Amino acid sequence: MVDIDKSVVCRLKKGSDYFEILVDPDKALVFKKGKETNLEDILAVPGVYKDVRKGESISNDELQKNFGTRNFNEIAKKILNEGDLQFTTDQRRQFIEDKTNEIANIISRRGINPQTNTPHPPKRILNAMEQAGIHVDPFLDASAQIDKIVKDLKVILPIRFESVKVQITIPSQYAGRAYSEIKRLFEDSDERWLNDGSLQLIIQIPAGLEAELLEKMGALTKGSFTSKIVERSG
Repeated sequence: MVDIDKSVVCRLKKGSDYFEILVDPDKALVFKKGKETNLEDILAVPGVYKDVRKGESISNDELQKNFGTRNFNEIAKKILNEGDLQFTTDQRRQFIEDKTNEIANIISRRGINPQTNTPHPPKRILNAMEQAGIHVDPFLDASAQIDKIVKDLKVILPIRFESVKVQITIPSQYAGRAYSEIKRLFEDSDERWLNDGSLQLIIQIPAGLEAELLEKMGALTKGSFTSKIVERSG
C-alpha cells in the first residue's frame, strides 16, 4: 500500500488540460526507467484527476476523448511514461543528496589519486564536487554522469580510473575454506592450485577496491596470505 502522505503527483498536459495521478515517487521513477513494475505498487489512489489535491476528477468521456480509451491502467501508464513527477522541495533535495553520495562512492571505489596510488575517500570527493560547483541529475543513473563529473573534478582533484590485477597466494590450511567465498565475491578471478596445496589467485578489480580486497583476504586467512600487484591498466 502506497503511503499517501509520501506520494507525489504525476502530471501530463494535453493541450490546455492537465491529467494527474497520485504515485509513490520511488516506484514511479523505476517505472519511468523502463523496469516492469506492478501499477498497484505505484498508485496511491486509483483515479485520474484534473487536480488530484483538490479531488477534481475527470469524466470517462473526457478520458476517452483524450486517451482513446477508458481503461484506467492504460491511461495511468501513459501518464507515468509521458508525464512529469511533481516533487516537493524537500523530496528533490533528498534525491539530489542520495544521488550525489552514490556518485561519490562509485568514484571512490573505481578511482585513485595518481600521486599516491590510493583511493580518494568519498568525503573528499563530495567536498571537491561542492568546490567545483558540480550539480547532479537526481533522476539520471549515476553511471551515466560519472565521466563528465570526473572530468570536472580533475580541475581541482588529481584522479584516475584504473584497474589492477592482484596476485593472492593463500596457504593450504585456508585455501579450501576460502575458495568458495572468494569466487562468490570476485567473479573476475583466475586460480591455480600449487603443489604444496596452496591457492594462487589473480583477481582483477578497480584500483580503489584494493584495500577492501586485502581486508577480505585477511579475514578469510587470519592474515596468512601474500599479495602483489602484477598489472595496472587505465
